Amino acid sequence: MNVKDKLKQTADLLLDISSLLMVSGANTNRINLSLTRFASALNCQAYSMVTHMSLVLTVTDIETEETFTRVKKIPKYQINFSTISAISKASWSALRDDWTLTRIKEEFDVIKTRTRYPKYIVLIAVSFAGAGFCNIFEGDYINMLVAFISTLSGLFILQTAHGRKINGHIATFLASFCASFLASIGVFYNLGEHPQAALATSVLFLVPGVALINSFTDFLDNNILNGMVRFANGTMTVLSIALGLFVAMLLFQLN
Repeated sequence: MNVKDKLKQTADLLLDISSLLMVSGANTNRINLSLTRFASALNCQAYSMVTHMSLVLTVTDIETEETFTRVKKIPKYQINFSTISAISKASWSALRDDWTLTRIKEEFDVIKTRTRYPKYIVLIAVSFAGAGFCNIFEGDYINMLVAFISTLSGLFILQTAHGRKINGHIATFLASFCASFLASIGVFYNLGEHPQAALATSVLFLVPGVALINSFTDFLDNNILNGMVRFANGTMTVLSIALGLFVAMLLFQLN
């Protein structure tokens, strides 16, 4: 294999890795560090520009100083911390054990094929989490049941909307409205000791923690552009949640 073909295959592989990291919820600094480790194992240097929608990567062979540049569009985001952890571990192993391009590709193919949790498992687990939060805020068993049903319905709407490729912020609004509407029924009829607890916790599953945390870490790492984009995206999500909650409370005339 000549140098140009090697650089081309290296650039394609590193772009696929960085793209998967991005959609899985990694911050910009982690992406750059992982790329650097993989490139070093292949006797190359990687220079990347990571944005919210696309990636630009230039790979340079250390010996010949020949370069190759590729651009890749980032696919739909699907948060998966297991993928981020697996790629990070693989990058350290590649650097320590001098993995070849083929070995890195084989490991990456294994990581890509790892299955996510089934939707119904996520649905039930998140709903129990919502009920648990309600209990933390002094909700009784009736309030916890209302929070469970509200979260279950809202998350189902969110999953369905994403499956039909509806705009993410509209999907968030619909999920927030559905969850808070059902929880507002409990407040309206005064179900349980603290029905407000169920209403307050019914939309917690929508809080964009990953986007807001990544925006903060990007700002700290001086990745200002990505930090601003992620903060704006997180803020829009919060506004969508608030709008859905506001409409539901308005319908029931809740203070």
